[in-house]
Amino acid sequence: MGPEPSSNFQFPIKTIVVLVQENRSFDHMLGWMKTLNPEIDGVATGTEYSNPLSTSDPNSGRLYFTEKSTYVDPDPGHSIQDIYEQIFGVQWTQDVPSKQLNPAMRGFAQNAERKQKGMSETVVNGFNPDAVPVYKELVSEFALSVEGLPQKTIFESLDDASLSFGIYYQYPPSTLFYRNLRKLEYLKNFHPFDLTFKRHCKEGKLPNYVVIEQRYFDLKILPGNDDHPSHDVFESQKFVKQVYEVPSPDDLIGPEPYKFQFDRLGVRVPAILISPWIEKGTVLHGPSGPYPTSQFEYSSIPATVKKIFNLKEFLTKRDAWAGTFESLINRENPRTDCPEILPEPVRLRDTEAKEDAKLTDFQKELVQMTAVLGGDHKKDIYPHKLVGGRTVATAVDYANTSFEKFLDECERLKQNGADEFTICSLPLPVAEHSKKQPNSRSFISKFFSCVACNNS
Repeated sequence: MGPEPSSNFQFPIKTIVVLVQENRSFDHMLGWMKTLNPEIDGVATGTEYSNPLSTSDPNSGRLYFTEKSTYVDPDPGHSIQDIYEQIFGVQWTQDVPSKQLNPAMRGFAQNAERKQKGMSETVVNGFNPDAVPVYKELVSEFALSVEGLPQKTIFESLDDASLSFGIYYQYPPSTLFYRNLRKLEYLKNFHPFDLTFKRHCKEGKLPNYVVIEQRYFDLKILPGNDDHPSHDVFESQKFVKQVYEVPSPDDLIGPEPYKFQFDRLGVRVPAILISPWIEKGTVLHGPSGPYPTSQFEYSSIPATVKKIFNLKEFLTKRDAWAGTFESLINRENPRTDCPEILPEPVRLRDTEAKEDAKLTDFQKELVQMTAVLGGDHKKDIYPHKLVGGRTVATAVDYANTSFEKFLDECERLKQNGADEFTICSLPLPVAEHSKKQPNSRSFISKFFSCVACNNS
């Protein structure tokens, strides 16, 4: 396990593991869980929630929310402009400030139809609990938060407090968007998920704060498992199940079974909190503080980490304002009835991964990030040009190769005695030393060897 927190630490938690999936709203993914637990602020019948096909035409027809969602393709719009239209029912314009509009949540069907005819029936839809059995089990057994709505990072804050963190990745990790995490001193904090996560869990060597990164690209041999449409939620549930079922270090076994002004939180997203220190079937509504206007949102995670590990200060006013989850840790002893095995997920897609598909906006950003890691941003080709015409398959090859160059350069700098606070960056022109050495194992070879081990 990671280092012991400070002596005035008041919670029995030594390690926090964060797994953030992609772009599924609360009601779409977990709204129908209300049929299992009426405490969940979700969907009771579906007739109480509907959207017009056009907010400006009363005769356009209306779609009611159903529980028939399966495989979602294509990816619905989720840019700032798209979300603006979904919330306020009109397309974004500079002329009308959002404060003058009613956030009636009536523009989802309209926005989807404008993107692609017929997409509204996909968007105004949610999963039956039996279609997502892994999430169903976790919601039933642990805690569900139903209100989830250039800077020092939580990683550096933990490091300042002499607490450890680790990032377990499957593709070039998106956390390297944070430039400071490219320092040589943090290279040891990045671990290939398939090679190390299960072993670290079994040996009780997980750091205090763990971030798990998914496969962000969809390939036939390695499907995307990040929940991002049009990736299959079957794969992401398999991944969540894999993370949950890693060996316990104490061998305890339970019973079988644009223009954004940052003035709004946006749509709800689901959050499931899993720990033997949390009562079964807990549903967490709005926070009790720290401010009268506080809500649960993404910065609730670093805010909770700050409180549980008694860190010196918050990162920003945002996480100082956010509601936190430490109140859930209220048992004197951990539960002994937590399920050891989760249900098998339901396969929803009957087709292969579309390796020749165009990249999503997030995938384009990942390619641009790895272009910076690999030094291509210092050449004539600027990162934004590298995404043009790329498919998922060619993007994966490029991203992995660029990340391999980055790791090789970091290793070279370390061997040459570079200061640990040096931010690793490839020189121009790319020197011979940054190329793969004959006797070194590349990231790609390690990655596919571990896949072979897991599938053998």
